[in-house]
This record gives sequence, structure tokens and C-alpha cells, in this order.
Amino acid sequence: MTDRLRKLNRMALIDRSISVGHMSESEPTPPPESEPRKRRPATAQEVKALGHPLRLRILRECRLRELTNKELADRLETSPGTVLYHVRQLVAAGLLAVAPVRTGDGGALEKPYRATDKTWWLDGPLADEEPIARAAPVQAFQDELAHAGPESLRTYARFVLHLSEEQLQELDRRVLAVLDEYVATDDERLDQPAYGGIFVLHRPAD
Repeated sequence: MTDRLRKLNRMALIDRSISVGHMSESEPTPPPESEPRKRRPATAQEVKALGHPLRLRILRECRLRELTNKELADRLETSPGTVLYHVRQLVAAGLLAVAPVRTGDGGALEKPYRATDKTWWLDGPLADEEPIARAAPVQAFQDELAHAGPESLRTYARFVLHLSEEQLQELDRRVLAVLDEYVATDDERLDQPAYGGIFVLHRPAD
């Protein structure tokens, strides 16, 4: 092999190694996509905690901001003792968490609470409960809407549909799939205004 040919071979090897290195930098292996969150059955403790409208309102309030027991009592227009009773049940069920202690306006230390995001990802936690417990989310929403006032209403759609049980389940699945996307990415929009809502289907009275 001539010296010129050896030189050309070495240059080709160098060019190939540079190309391979460049490809590994410009086209990294994409990280595996995270699994989408899925619903799970609620525990007995979670079901019990969610079966009262005041506890649901506490969760909603603490989802928007960290609040102390006294602040919750003031916002919900009830006594601190009543709020504390419900707060303790929510904390025990893991639906409400104690946030870092902070210093209040008067210099005293305060213990605020924040809602976890577990409730959305529970699979029909009140579906098998007594009617009064199943109606707790609707009662909580009515109370929240009354507190916010009629001017807070932004959009609604009233409808009547004739559906088989299979079609009812399909509609529910499709609506929740859309809401899941927004709930799962809500942390990306915390600088935007907050909106509360509820999706309800009911059988009209005869």
C-alpha cells in the first residue's frame, strides 16, 4: 500500500468518527415518555372524606391557595372548630397536606394547608354511596357558585340526551378524557385565572 493510499484511509476513518460523534450529539436518544396518570379505586377512608360538601369546599379552597384553619373558617363562614374537624379527616385521608409553617401578619406562626391532586384521579369514589353522599359534590358546587355570585358564571351548556347505558359510559369517558388533559397540565397555567366547574348527568324527574 502506498503512502498516499494509507493517508487517504486514515482521513476517511477520521471523517467517519467525526460524523458518528456529531450524530450522537445532535440526535440524542429521546427520553421515554412518562405514563399518563390513571384513575384508581378510592380507599374507604378517602370515600368517607369526600362524602361531605364542606370537606369538598375545603379541598377546592386549598387547591387555589394555602390557607390556615382560621382563614378557611372565615371564607366558609363557619366556626374554626367545625373546619378543624373536617380538615383533620382530609389530612388523615391524604387529600389535604400540611404546608410549611409561615409567619402571619401579627408575627405569629401559622400552619396552612394545601390540597393534593389525588381527588381527580379517584375512580368514582362516591358512586356506591348513599344518595346524600353522592350529591355532596353538587351541593358543594352550588355553595361555591352562590358564594362567588352570578357574575362569576362564564359558560354553560344545558342539554337533554337519550342514551343507552353503554352510550352514557362512553360520553362520560370521552368528556373525562378531555378534562384529564387539562387537569394533568394545570401546573403549566398557574399564571392564568382559575375556573371551577362540574360535569353532571342526571335523570329528569318523571
